[in-house]
Amino acid sequence: MAGDRGRAWAVAGAAVCGMAMFAVSHAAVATADILKVRMGGDAAQARIVIDLDRAVSGKVIADGALDRRVILMLPGVSAQALQGAGQGLVTSWMVEQTAGGARLQIDLAANATVKRRFLLPPADGVAHYRYVIDVVAAEGVTFVKAAAPPSPVARLRTQFLPAKAPPLSLKKTVVIDAGHGGRDIGARGAQGFEKDVNLAAAQALKTRLERTGRYTVVMTRDTDIYVPLESRVRIAQRADADLFISLHADSGPEPDLRGASVYTLSDKAASSRAAQFVSKADWFQKASLAGDRGVSDILFDLTQRATRNRSAMFAQTLVSNIEGKAPLLRRSHRDAGFMVLLAPDVPAVLLEMGFVSNPEDEALLRDPARRGRLIGAVGDAIDAYFAQSVRLAAR
Repeated sequence: MAGDRGRAWAVAGAAVCGMAMFAVSHAAVATADILKVRMGGDAAQARIVIDLDRAVSGKVIADGALDRRVILMLPGVSAQALQGAGQGLVTSWMVEQTAGGARLQIDLAANATVKRRFLLPPADGVAHYRYVIDVVAAEGVTFVKAAAPPSPVARLRTQFLPAKAPPLSLKKTVVIDAGHGGRDIGARGAQGFEKDVNLAAAQALKTRLERTGRYTVVMTRDTDIYVPLESRVRIAQRADADLFISLHADSGPEPDLRGASVYTLSDKAASSRAAQFVSKADWFQKASLAGDRGVSDILFDLTQRATRNRSAMFAQTLVSNIEGKAPLLRRSHRDAGFMVLLAPDVPAVLLEMGFVSNPEDEALLRDPARRGRLIGAVGDAIDAYFAQSVRLAAR
């Protein structure tokens, strides 16, 4: 009897082990599926979006610089054979299954290279993952469309886009915006105006970044002049900025209120004000992606979501680096609809460095040594942000 029970337990145990092994084996071979491939773009740049049912990592085998062909491997991804015609910079694309996963091939109409790639998680009503690849034309490349006369959209494009794509550089471009200026004095402190504090901090940050040799720094103003808010955003877009940071000093109703805070674009502003801003003169509308408004809307939406994600990532890094170097407000990461944050294609934050209405904060911001420690923390955050972006893209 005891022997029978022992054999029964052994059989049951073997069955459980077998089921466990099957479950582990099944989990090990679980793959991501490609739901759809979308693309849009023009002669200067293209964006390819791969919709997936789970997170993946990718590896660039060929970036297009040598033979006008981009090849990306997606290990652990299952795909049926897919292919499609391109437009503008892309002549065609194809996805095929290989032993190592899915292989994406993008054939280009001109010399170009992969500028960036990133994974977007499900968010804001989108239930799936999106792997995004941005390809840009090399310096000096112009694209000639065959035969047909230029459309109204093409004529608009020539008015708002440069004749050739900007040169690619390993340096990151950071645009520093010294808030206010000229007739716009900003907040008043006991010792002077906010505009002067902002400019001194912006100049210090420019020096800090340029000292590394890793950045091209563009200032929206480097003297006491007034620059319209919309112009500050356009400066960042024309510079093809990788990051935009607007420096300000706050003013509060109570003199004991002090501490820094970081703002990123709010959800509401992203969906309303940004669309109105873009509709005025932005390449998303004027380039129009061969006149396909649906593709244009997809590009705008994807770009804006990715930009907001990167802005939030930098904001968190910035807060972490400032902590311990300068006082922070209790809720240090906030959102708002500030005009300078509206560019849909440039990650942007607005840093309130402290309160000029608070004597201690104003003294900190006006003292070069103490202000230097704060600016050093901002520079460290920028270094960490780009280092983190490189690690994520290489995964």
